Amino acid sequence: MDLSSDCKLSRLFRCNLTSATCKCLAFVTIALFFRAILLHSFSGYGVIQWNNLDLVLSRSLLLDSYDGIRRDKFLEVPQIVWGLNNQKIAFARACLTARMLNRTLLMPSLSASLFYKEIDRLQPISFDKVFQFERFNSLCNGFVRLGRYSDLKNQTGIYDLPKGSGRKWTIERDLDQLKESSRGPVDKHEVIRIVGKNPFLWHDHWPVKEYARVFECLVLVDEIAKEADKVVSKIRQIGRKLRSKAETAENNFDAEVSSLPPPPYVAVHMRVEIDWMIHCKKLEQRSGINQICSSKQEIMERVGNIVSLESPTAVYLAVAGSLLNDSSILGGWKKGLVPFEKKKLGVDGIYLKHPYLIQSAIDYEVCSRADIFVGNSFSTFSSLIVLERTQQMIRMGITSSCDIDVRWPSYAYNIQGELNRPQKWITNMSDSSLKAISYGSNAISC
Repeated sequence: MDLSSDCKLSRLFRCNLTSATCKCLAFVTIALFFRAILLHSFSGYGVIQWNNLDLVLSRSLLLDSYDGIRRDKFLEVPQIVWGLNNQKIAFARACLTARMLNRTLLMPSLSASLFYKEIDRLQPISFDKVFQFERFNSLCNGFVRLGRYSDLKNQTGIYDLPKGSGRKWTIERDLDQLKESSRGPVDKHEVIRIVGKNPFLWHDHWPVKEYARVFECLVLVDEIAKEADKVVSKIRQIGRKLRSKAETAENNFDAEVSSLPPPPYVAVHMRVEIDWMIHCKKLEQRSGINQICSSKQEIMERVGNIVSLESPTAVYLAVAGSLLNDSSILGGWKKGLVPFEKKKLGVDGIYLKHPYLIQSAIDYEVCSRADIFVGNSFSTFSSLIVLERTQQMIRMGITSSCDIDVRWPSYAYNIQGELNRPQKWITNMSDSSLKAISYGSNAISC
């Protein structure tokens, strides 16, 4: 800095601070100083974008900071019900609602049993009996947060927020209600308790990527994860034996089973139970879409036409309990594909000691770890598995797997691809809502 600049600064600070001009200059100087410090502090959490010389700090990334989610304000939601993956979606929607209100979500109760209408027969199960509580908060740090009821101080009481229903309760009205609840008198309450319908049925205001962020934080408790490990280990073990027999027959010498690398396996979420077939036929009639239902024969043929399958290959069939005594699902497969369900695999005892929700969680884990997964694009179970596998590929730097061979390919057997193969399937991560996953779609990005 030159001498003339020093003189100017000296005269500035020697001015009479009682004058209005100097007071304003001092205030502006201090404000700019603290503004620079704050922007520097937040630069680790948000992305600063320059657009026509305007500084814009992305609000969504700013909320990624740990201090973005308040710990002294909470949201309480109704018990989460229905199937495992409906419950995962409902839980994620509750988390994102809490995020919009800048509140910690009080740990909700899940439902261990599957009853759609007999609400009084639902068996509540604590979230932390299925998923790791601390791990969730660690992975979702700054994005969403779970709290326990013991965190409450009970100083300002509870505000009951009724969720509207019916055609008149539009998505716009629902969003306005949430915005109004994030400020003013309602926001002063320690707890906002949403009363009414299951969160799965709430209006959806969030893109797929934000749901995916929540799903990534859901890690099974060790007890359940170890049960899934046992099932996967059994499938791999049988796969090794199949390969060993094939190599022995081909080369006329015994191959050491233990020396063989872990063989790949295929998981097929086979929806052919009676109640599903009734549901999907009605859905086809209402929607005018004829690619929802698939017969056993159609599934077997299309899976057999996947070109990357080696022979022999173990095929794990994730089927409803009602099909475990149906031998027809095990016959008719292409030579070289050896199907197993829980009973034939000898692991049904692992499942039977757990309630429905845990059984489904084990099957979900077994299918998500498969080298190849084949499901139905109108099944929430299948759709969430494909979402998880799509995320795995994205983390590997693969943004589109439709035209290339990838590590974890997924297929939809209800949609016919080339040469009567199942259609390749990845999740459209740019979707503005979770509708295609929640309710199914034949638009599967490939």
